[in-house]
Amino acid sequence: MITMYKISKSSFTIVGNGYADGPSQALRDYLIKNKAKRVITITHPLVPEGDNKHIVSRYENGKVAIKEISLPHKPPYTYIFDPFVPLNIPECTAWFGFNNLAAYRGLWRRRRGKTDKVYYWAVDFVANRFGKGFATKVYDHVDKTVCQKADGRAELSSVGVTSRNRYHHLKASQIAPTQVIPMGAWLDRTPKVSAGTWDKKKLVYLGHLVERQGVQNLIKAAKILQDQGQKFSLEIVGAGPLSEELMKMSKDLGLDKLVKFHGFVKDHKDVEAILASGMLAVAPYKKEKNFVQFTDAGKLKAYLGAGLPIVLTDVPNNAQELKSKGVAYIAEDDPKDLANVIASLLNDKQKWQSAHKAVQQVAKEFDWNIILERALKNFGFE
Repeated sequence: MITMYKISKSSFTIVGNGYADGPSQALRDYLIKNKAKRVITITHPLVPEGDNKHIVSRYENGKVAIKEISLPHKPPYTYIFDPFVPLNIPECTAWFGFNNLAAYRGLWRRRRGKTDKVYYWAVDFVANRFGKGFATKVYDHVDKTVCQKADGRAELSSVGVTSRNRYHHLKASQIAPTQVIPMGAWLDRTPKVSAGTWDKKKLVYLGHLVERQGVQNLIKAAKILQDQGQKFSLEIVGAGPLSEELMKMSKDLGLDKLVKFHGFVKDHKDVEAILASGMLAVAPYKKEKNFVQFTDAGKLKAYLGAGLPIVLTDVPNNAQELKSKGVAYIAEDDPKDLANVIASLLNDKQKWQSAHKAVQQVAKEFDWNIILERALKNFGFE
């Protein structure tokens, strides 16, 4: 039987690598909202184009204190700094590691009596993370260890659970108690798409600008739509190594007046406002070597939370499920087909309204308040 802790009498440390809003930020907000005794978040740099700041935030007695620590940043080599930043951390009731290195540090602190519980909350799964070599061997050892020795483990999808267990040759009896905690959305605070938004014909994209996200195909599809005489605009929220290339592609194709690049938007509330101003969201994932097959894509839940119907490729593990629920339309990993599917919604208001209505119902399944209440009870907190 699980020993239950009161959130209001417990202190929490949340550690992960930050780039965009995700489950660690949602957990922080939920704990603060439910009057946790103290919440400390430690956010390490993640991607090469990000800054070099490790951010330590302490929420206690209705106040927040933030400390920034700047160190050299060249991932994955500088991830080795993460377990030592900051050196001094107060004792806590529960330690949540949102990557295996963070969870491993929690195990070390548990051995020293600095935390009661340690939880590994995995946000993705990638086999052979750094290719063949020493770095991947170390990563796999750490990952396997925390899967076995943490007090609890969470994955974003059932595919993530089975894939990671199979990869590490772990049987159910060898792993920590595991639950699937999908990505969610703050439905009570997220602005919503209105019925009249269809007339604006605005497409939106949210995500990291890297090859596997397929934004190149989205830009090419926008050109096809323009050549067809479609009236629309496209707003792209996110940054990444392909930012300059995609902006140049857009300019070279004569899409300057139709496509707007917001870059990385730090405040997620601003992201939510941009999404809610659109009428259709696009997720044109590339099929080759895409780990979104093993996780639960956060941007899809952000789209649903804003009330947006979705056009996506059949890459995320829940793509067919979203299609069956009437909230998403699937396109091939091809600019022409992507343009055709988008055009079908630009030109058919009734079709769009049907999807929009379905989204409003389906989104209720992914309310962070419901997801996190259930998840924390399973971990022993109420």
